This record gives sequence, C-alpha cells and structure tokens, in this order.
Amino acid sequence: MSEPILILGIAGSLRSQSYNKAVLRAARELLPADTTLDIFDLGGIPPFNQDQELAPPAPVVELKRRIRAADAILFATPEYNYSMPGVLKNAIDWASRPYGDSAWNGKPVALVSASVGMFGGVRAQYHLRQCFVFLNMDAVLQPELAIADAASKFDSQGKLTHEPTRQLLAQLLQKLVAKARAAKSPQRVAA
Repeated sequence: MSEPILILGIAGSLRSQSYNKAVLRAARELLPADTTLDIFDLGGIPPFNQDQELAPPAPVVELKRRIRAADAILFATPEYNYSMPGVLKNAIDWASRPYGDSAWNGKPVALVSASVGMFGGVRAQYHLRQCFVFLNMDAVLQPELAIADAASKFDSQGKLTHEPTRQLLAQLLQKLVAKARAAKSPQRVAA
C-alpha cells in the first residue's frame, strides 16, 4: 500500500453552480488509490492587504495551513477577461506572503479550467502557469485540460458526464499524484 496523498482543490470561482467547482467534485470520483481531495472555498478570503501580511486574517491563516498540509494542489478556474479571476489571484497573493513564507513553495500542482466559451479558459491557465514559476510550484505539464462548452459536458446536477473529459481528468490526477509521491520520497544521492 502506498503512502496516502492529500490534494487540496481550489476553485477560482465563488459561484455556487460553478463548473469549476463541479470539476473538483468530479476529481474526487476519479482519484487514484490512497488519495483524497480536500476542497477549500475562497469565499471568506478578504482582499489582500500588505499591511496585514504579518498578522493575516483567520481565513488566510486557514488557507495557508491547508496548503501546507497538502501534498499537492489542484486548481480549477474559469477565465475572466482573458485571465484568472481576481478571487484566485488574491488567494495566491495572500498565501505567498510575507516574502520568504510562501505556502506554495515546492508544491506539485495541476490545473484545469472550464468555461462555457470555446477556448475553455486557456488564457487563465497561461497566466496561472506564469505565477507557478515565481511561486516555485512543480506543475503537471501534460495532459492539458481546458473544458470548452462546459454546459454540454455536465448534467443539470453539475455532474461531469463527458467521458473523454473524465478520462483526461483522471490522467491529470494520476500525473499529479505521481509528482506528489516523488516529492515525498527521500532523494537518493548517487555514490
């Protein structure tokens, strides 16, 4: 039996019927063995205020605690105005501060986006991937998963029903778990 892996799922949408929140629920059904997905809702995170970064509000303290407790991160985000939503960028900023105390540092991360549009949120993914460089996050590069025309891929209860998308999501999760396991295992030094 493998050591358990904990993934923290974060949706870049506050909307209750968000397709990106639905992607995280679908991910729970498709996890590899010995893996759990904890979902953090960004609804309580206040706007970033650098004056408070040394004594952040309780929701930010909890966010950073949950990030640190996780073995990997799964972002599911819509695209707003050709980029990531402000609520997601805000949470990323909070959890990276103060400088030198980033909860994101070294975390394996995977990314999925869902949108009713025909590009599926790829521009939001592009901007998030740029952040991963500075945050020193180890991103899963393939498969890329941008769910276009999301309304046709989910049923009226928000269940992901499109089988090819479910298969890609399962592959993405397998790659993320593999990265998390590699990060947890002690590195052997060549003699």
